[in-house]
Amino acid sequence: MRDPRSDIDSPWKEAIEAYFPDFMSFFFPSIHPQIDWIRGYEWLDKELQQIVRDAEIGKRLADKLVKVWHADGTEAWVLIHIEVQNQREPNFSERMYVYNYRLRDRYNRPIVSLAVLGDERPQWRPTEFTTEMWGCRTNFQFPVAKLLDYKQDWSSLDANDNLFATVVMAHLKAQAHRKNAPTLKQWKLQLTRRLYEKGYDRQDILELYRFIDWLIQLPEALEIQFQRELEAYEQEGKMPYISTIERMAQQRGREEGREEGQLAGQRSLIFRLLNRRVSEIPDTVQEQIHQLPLPGLEALGEALLDFTGLEDLVSWLAAYQEQSENG
Repeated sequence: MRDPRSDIDSPWKEAIEAYFPDFMSFFFPSIHPQIDWIRGYEWLDKELQQIVRDAEIGKRLADKLVKVWHADGTEAWVLIHIEVQNQREPNFSERMYVYNYRLRDRYNRPIVSLAVLGDERPQWRPTEFTTEMWGCRTNFQFPVAKLLDYKQDWSSLDANDNLFATVVMAHLKAQAHRKNAPTLKQWKLQLTRRLYEKGYDRQDILELYRFIDWLIQLPEALEIQFQRELEAYEQEGKMPYISTIERMAQQRGREEGREEGQLAGQRSLIFRLLNRRVSEIPDTVQEQIHQLPLPGLEALGEALLDFTGLEDLVSWLAAYQEQSENG
């Protein structure tokens, strides 16, 4: 099995963008009711990128910045750090502090920093950064959600209808059984079937399955077995929701070798990311994307984070083709 975290972007970002209210309700229930959800929210990742270019400290996997409205009518910016690494990062608290004060200084806005920790060390719980010299003291504290804590009451987690319960369950099982592929296969099937049993709508099932599939990747023989069992379950319930095209692309990638498999995986991820920003992609545009080589897909993966609609995608593809033709 390849390391799922080698993908060009973390599906944690997709999940947070797609289900931000659910994210806040699940991980930070005391903050959720203080946000005026009726007024909506706005992602400010470009603003965050401007900051991190000047303050790169440690490894960054899924940092997000979003503008929300406080229930009392004031504006607030929320800085979210997602850590899904498997080892402790000594500078994590300092990075939280640096991002917070740089954003505060640059934009003169209240900044709320939150962290979700997905590591395997129960005792590692960075919640503050303190520096002191000659009586001058700075103490920065921030709320943290530790994924391992949800493992203590699995029955409550399983009964939770919040979409992020599935995200956490997949993370914990992938983490606990990464060296036991047969057990992982059973959990992948159980978690996928759970999506139907919870009564989620079709789009939510697809989105959550993609997260599970990204996190729990199986050896070829077990993956084929999983797909057959899932297909039988879907046919029995007459709910063929999981993307047949995506499964075919994965199978074709395995048959054509490691390089082609990587290409198929990148292409699949690109389409998932584009679906978050472009409501409908015409067949002709899809074909252009299918023709892109691996470097082109990687470049598109970076560029699409700034797309706001189909026009941006079409313009980028035209510019890329012109650049390729001109050498």
